[in-house]
Amino acid sequence: MSAWPDTELADRLGIRYPIIQAPMASASTPALAIAVSTAGGLGSLGLAMHTQEALRTDCSTISNATDAPYNANFFVHSEPVDDLERTDDTRSLLAPYYRELGLGEVPDAVTPAPSFNETHLQAVLDLRPPVVSFHFGLPADDALKAIKVAGLFTLSSATNVAEARELEARGIDAVIAQGFEAGGHRGTFSEPYERGHVGTLALVPQVVDAVSIPVIAAGGIGDGRGIAAALALGASAVQLGTAFLTCPESAAHPLYRRALNEARDDQTQLTHAFSGRPARGLENRYLLEMAGQPSLLTKSSALKCV
Repeated sequence: MSAWPDTELADRLGIRYPIIQAPMASASTPALAIAVSTAGGLGSLGLAMHTQEALRTDCSTISNATDAPYNANFFVHSEPVDDLERTDDTRSLLAPYYRELGLGEVPDAVTPAPSFNETHLQAVLDLRPPVVSFHFGLPADDALKAIKVAGLFTLSSATNVAEARELEARGIDAVIAQGFEAGGHRGTFSEPYERGHVGTLALVPQVVDAVSIPVIAAGGIGDGRGIAAALALGASAVQLGTAFLTCPESAAHPLYRRALNEARDDQTQLTHAFSGRPARGLENRYLLEMAGQPSLLTKSSALKCV
């Protein structure tokens, strides 16, 4: 009979505690990743929105500060296409907020987060972060093979059993079972999105039974009770995001930190209003007023929102 909890993944990653800080693009920082990794967990950098210079600088900052492992995370998604009609509609929706807040004109549409590409791959092979993770699926087979040949440990998110099996078949080293409660972008990469609307406590044991690789539980886990529950369900580790946003090392705005501390469990919802892809966020005026707007219910929504 094997020992409980299973420490194989933690041992493989070289971490003391089976706790991974979620990457959280735009909110994670080298300081946060360093603090988590040196404390015995796995710190992460969300690099999807980084320039190449910033990517290399932040990874080097961590490598120079600690010998502890860390995770470099990238998006793997279909980049938005130009759609003038939707762009104009979305600019019209945003214009009243810009006027009210004195922000000037609504900026032009941009692609703030390019999908994992050859330049990212070269940076990964040059910098050799010990762990490389992906959201919204996996890169092409040749890129994934190059990363694995380099000896780097790979992770990716699944929001249902079918996605977890696909990730295992593609050669991922461990799968993150992202439950419906998770904050930020849903990692769903197979449509319809609704197939990924499975709660963490239901999803984790199903994925554990469906794959032979380690499973990392994510979604709605914020303290020791949640960690113990996830491990009892068969997870080899947990990934926490929101729990780290209020740390002084995160890039979260003070107003956002306060809102998180004051929020109740019924004050979040899924929205397309920030990127066009479904993401869970705190209910606020903007999120509520944008609910159901057709110009935002698309992957091609690429306006850089404030």
